[in-house]
Amino acid sequence: MKILFVSAEVSPYAKVGGLADVAGSLPKELLKQGHDVRVVMPLYAMIEDDSRWELETVAENEPVQINSTWLELATIKRGYMDTVPIYFIGHSRYFRSATSSESIYTPGIEQYLFFSAAVLELAEALGWTPDVVHCNDWHTGFIPVLMRERFATTYLSSAAVFTIHNLAFQGEFGIEILDALNLPRSLFIPEKLETWGGVNFLKSGCVYSDQVNTVSPTYAKEIQAPEFGCKLEGLMKHLAAHGRLTGILNGIDTAYFDPASDPHLAAHYSAAKPEGKARCREALLQLAGLKPIKGAPVVGAVTRLSWQKGLHLLAEAAPALFQLPIQLVVQGLGDPALAETFRALEKKYPKHLRIFEVFDEDLAHTIYAGSDMFAMPSLFEPCGLGQMIALRYGTVPVVRNTGGLADTVRDGDNGFVFETPTPDSLVAACSRAVAAYRKASWHDAVTRGLTGDYGWDKSAREYVKLYERAAPKRQRARRTA
Repeated sequence: MKILFVSAEVSPYAKVGGLADVAGSLPKELLKQGHDVRVVMPLYAMIEDDSRWELETVAENEPVQINSTWLELATIKRGYMDTVPIYFIGHSRYFRSATSSESIYTPGIEQYLFFSAAVLELAEALGWTPDVVHCNDWHTGFIPVLMRERFATTYLSSAAVFTIHNLAFQGEFGIEILDALNLPRSLFIPEKLETWGGVNFLKSGCVYSDQVNTVSPTYAKEIQAPEFGCKLEGLMKHLAAHGRLTGILNGIDTAYFDPASDPHLAAHYSAAKPEGKARCREALLQLAGLKPIKGAPVVGAVTRLSWQKGLHLLAEAAPALFQLPIQLVVQGLGDPALAETFRALEKKYPKHLRIFEVFDEDLAHTIYAGSDMFAMPSLFEPCGLGQMIALRYGTVPVVRNTGGLADTVRDGDNGFVFETPTPDSLVAACSRAVAAYRKASWHDAVTRGLTGDYGWDKSAREYVKLYERAAPKRQRARRTA
């Protein structure tokens, strides 16, 4: 199949969260399985100005007609992720303010209207019409709309697939969006583009796509109820009832996240030769300036400092956790109030806590490998990659029973799980984990993590099935060929 994979962030070029990891890994696996896959993303300033990517210019001053009076000129450049072609769409004004991953999501909507139209123009410019256009999160939500309303002839045989990485972020704007794209206001109805009086990009992508998926089976069920549905639970139930909503668990790049070869680590290790993990633990404590406490496991957290990630639970539970005892190393950026709370805790408990407010890949790997346990007390978690990376490094996760965490962590087997999102429940789960840590059987839990399967092979095959459901005419054609 010919697959155009569209994302606002792709690792290693630009990364804010798990979306980038998926966009940087899944296309490679699809290519490996024999599909013609190409990736497209915005050309941010820090990508264009970075010579290590060795980008070639495909087109300059490529016209992008956003409406009858709004014409923009695009630059198209191409690079390669291993052997997967990746196209970058640039503009003299849009995306130029993004000088780091933290700044790629600038306020406003014009850049995404331009990007949506330019993506569909790109395929035409390349003379390559995809069988599937795979869009991700709200920034790409209007691409399926334009496929059907503006580019219907070109993309008549192309299926649209839309992946929800986090339903909480929806991209909500006014009705003027339709005018900006020369779309008739007759589309401003609940069955199509209207949502609670506005235009919702994520909903629009779901309505106009042939298939929609979330990044874990449990999350696909959770978003059909008000607690996690973010006011779109009715639509999600409708999609599920008509066979258009499914959940496919993310994988991770197991070649990149590999304790046996990871260049970020102080020592390498594996299930067969686990000794190096102790050296990684020593390196993490030394880096954090913490002296080891006898019998105290090191608990890591690499996360956004946010309510969704349950960091307020971790902060409230910290005094009780330190009495178990544990030592806690947190890396994260986000909510200033949460950051201040952790800084205050660090001053009060200097032997037990270090907080690193930085985006640093080297440090993240050091924490994954050097910790004994990994904390993810998320209030909701569409998939979560942190727990899978931790397992890959033999670091036992302590997680809440939600979303992808529920699909990957088994209580008392490869990790510890708690139900109620309260500090007491988190402390109880950590208490059980600390008790297990002090037993000889702890090695078994570590080994189960080190030997688990977290790659993309199985999930990529599930995506291919999704693409085939999205393009039934193609499926029937293959059966009769």
